[in-house]
Amino acid sequence: MQRKNMGADLTTIEKVAEEEEVDGCGQALGVSASLATDASWLRTLLERRVDARKDAHSNLLAKRESSSLYKLQIHNVKPECLDDYNRVTEEAIGHICHSGDYPCEIVGSWNTWYGEQDQAVHLWRYVGGYPALMEVSQKLSKDKNFCAFREKRGKMLHSRRNQLLLEFSFWNDPQPRTGPNIYELRTYQLKPGTMIEWGNNWARAIRFRQENNEAVGGFFSQIGELYVVHHLWAYKNLQSRVETRASAWQKSGWEECVYYTVPLIRRMESRIMIPLSISPLQ
Repeated sequence: MQRKNMGADLTTIEKVAEEEEVDGCGQALGVSASLATDASWLRTLLERRVDARKDAHSNLLAKRESSSLYKLQIHNVKPECLDDYNRVTEEAIGHICHSGDYPCEIVGSWNTWYGEQDQAVHLWRYVGGYPALMEVSQKLSKDKNFCAFREKRGKMLHSRRNQLLLEFSFWNDPQPRTGPNIYELRTYQLKPGTMIEWGNNWARAIRFRQENNEAVGGFFSQIGELYVVHHLWAYKNLQSRVETRASAWQKSGWEECVYYTVPLIRRMESRIMIPLSISPLQ
C-alpha cells in the first residue's frame, strides 16, 4: 500500500512539474526544477537497481597465468640522510636478491626527482603470491643483517608506507631495462566500485601507449589504500615524455579512453623518478 501511495505522489509531482515547465516565467521554472528533483529522488527509491557481480574485480582484472604479488614501498627520507639511505638500502636489496633464500625480487628502485622530494620508491615482486610474501617476512625477521639494516634505516626516515598490488592482465610484465631512462609513476585514486570500468577502458587503450616501448607495468591495490591504480612508464628524458604523450592524441580511440576514465578519478599524482644503481629498471 505504501509503495502504491509513493507511486501516486510521484505521478502528481511529475504532472505539476510538466505543467510548470511550459510557463515561461522564471518563478515557474524554479518551482519546476525543485519538483523535478523531488520526482527524480522518488523514482530512485522505486527503481533502484544493483549491478550483480559474478566475481571480485581482482579475479576479473589480474593476470591468471601468474601468481605474482607486488609490493610498493614509499619511504620519505630525512633530507640530510638521503645519500646514506641509498647506500645502505642498496646493500640490503643486494643481500636479499643475491642470497637465493628469498622467493622475491626487486623490480625497480628509485629516488623521486619531481614530485615529493627526498623520497625513495621500491617495487618488489613475490613469485608465488601471498605464501611467498609470508615466507620472506618470516625469514627477514630472523636475518640479523636485515634487522640491523632496518634499525639503521628507521633513524633516517620521516615516514614510510606500502601497498600490496596485483598486475592488470592487459599490461606488460615489468622487465629489466638498460638506461639511462627516467620513470614516471602515475597514481590514480578511483571512486569505489569503478575498477572494472577503468580496466575495461584501459584494456582497449593500452595499445596506443606501447609503440614507443614506454609502458612498463600497470597495477591495482589489494591491501593498503584501496581502489588505487599505478601506471609505470619509461622515457629517455622529459622532452621524450612530452612527445610520446602528445603522439597518443594523434591516434583514433585514445581520446575515448581519457573521456571515459577521467570521471572515475578522485585524485591523481605523478612522480618522475631516477633509478638507483641496483635497480633492474635503469
